Amino acid sequence: MTHSGTHGGLGVVQGTALYIASVLGTGLLVLPGLAADVAGPASIVSVLAVIVLAVPLAGTFAALAARYPDPGGVASYVRRALGRTAARATGYWFYFGVAAGFPVLAVLGAEYLTAILHIDRVAVPILVFAILIPPFAVNMLGVRVAGWVQFVLTGLLVGIVVFVVATAFPAVEASSFTPFLPHGWAGVGTAISLFVWAFAGWEVGTHISGEFRDPRRSIPIATAIALVVTGLAYLLLQVVTVGVLGEDAGAGAVPLLSLAEAVAPGFGPTAVGAVAAIVVLGVMNAYLAAFGKLGASLASSGDLPRVLAPGAESGGVPRRALLLTFVIAMVYCTIALATGGDLQTFILIHTSNMVSIYAAGMIAATLILPRFTAGWFMAVVAAVLSVGLLLLAGANLLPAAALALAAVLVTVWKRLRRSSRHADAPGDEIAAAEAADPGSIVEVKTTAVPAERSSALDSSAQS
Repeated sequence: MTHSGTHGGLGVVQGTALYIASVLGTGLLVLPGLAADVAGPASIVSVLAVIVLAVPLAGTFAALAARYPDPGGVASYVRRALGRTAARATGYWFYFGVAAGFPVLAVLGAEYLTAILHIDRVAVPILVFAILIPPFAVNMLGVRVAGWVQFVLTGLLVGIVVFVVATAFPAVEASSFTPFLPHGWAGVGTAISLFVWAFAGWEVGTHISGEFRDPRRSIPIATAIALVVTGLAYLLLQVVTVGVLGEDAGAGAVPLLSLAEAVAPGFGPTAVGAVAAIVVLGVMNAYLAAFGKLGASLASSGDLPRVLAPGAESGGVPRRALLLTFVIAMVYCTIALATGGDLQTFILIHTSNMVSIYAAGMIAATLILPRFTAGWFMAVVAAVLSVGLLLLAGANLLPAAALALAAVLVTVWKRLRRSSRHADAPGDEIAAAEAADPGSIVEVKTTAVPAERSSALDSSAQS
């Protein structure tokens, strides 16, 4: 079954805002200090290195999303290149694994609200669940509304970052940059590994690619602008964090708060509270657009209950899939609060699944993008980098391995069910059963695959 539809209503402005929000996330609050703590002034080099590393990853996702807009996102590309089971695993990694990031965002936002508003921490659980409601409500109105909301949130976020950087620059002292390598190049390597997570999030755009009015034009432009904005934001924040705070840059839990207090006494807590609220709501809003479309796409492919499929088409609102996402987020948040609010486990689940998605997506990209094009060359580089990150993840990949096993078990179940049906349905009834089987290959497409590529992609999908 193939669902087709017209392109959606997102333009470059809303698309850029969604991309920026998905990348310029909570790392903005903590990473500048953490990187300064492990690498000193040389942490600036780590930011530059990760900006360069982010180019092939972001460029590859942009090439895929522009050429093959599909709500299944990375899972749809993996299906074309590596088959149904690998695609199902990729979809599960995002829908169930990456979702472990919800309690991280909600608890972080709740902690900031209690501190800024001087509320007793007993209110944290209530605030955690309250924070989930606005972004879900906005996305229930459709990605077009969410895109404009995201534009406003991203504008406020960038505005606050610009204010903090501009206010802090006059206070930068040259002496803070010496010695430049207090922890050697090993410290720079550690800082690079930290900032890799800051530049994750480019895969979000693949799930909403069909919602762009002109994917071939808008997605590359939105990606390029987002790369520049996020790169400059992290780089300039790192410079002023080191230059103003010096050796104390990594002392506080939230260096942005220390920085704001140093350059604007009295305004610091309010500024950081605003940043935290905008970051949490913005990141949730951006990711939910992807979760909704992916959930509906997985349902259309028979990988989730088909009752969740409505809304996968361009312009559709996947309300049922969003409701399931809301339930998943509530469950994760409940577990986080019940276990004392320790977020490390959820961060590890989130990041291990992200690494798995990147590795599978980049390998698929090398197989389906036209050979020797700019996108293909970027995919080759990004695939090597992603596999390297996969090896570094080590034991943290256990949650992703469990979801991959679930995908394999679903494949086995589908084949057993199909065999049982075939045994009971002779002749022409077998063909009818295969046509009705939701386990057959289903791709929810929002635009046609280019003619010169369609036959190759169809054959690869059958593997």
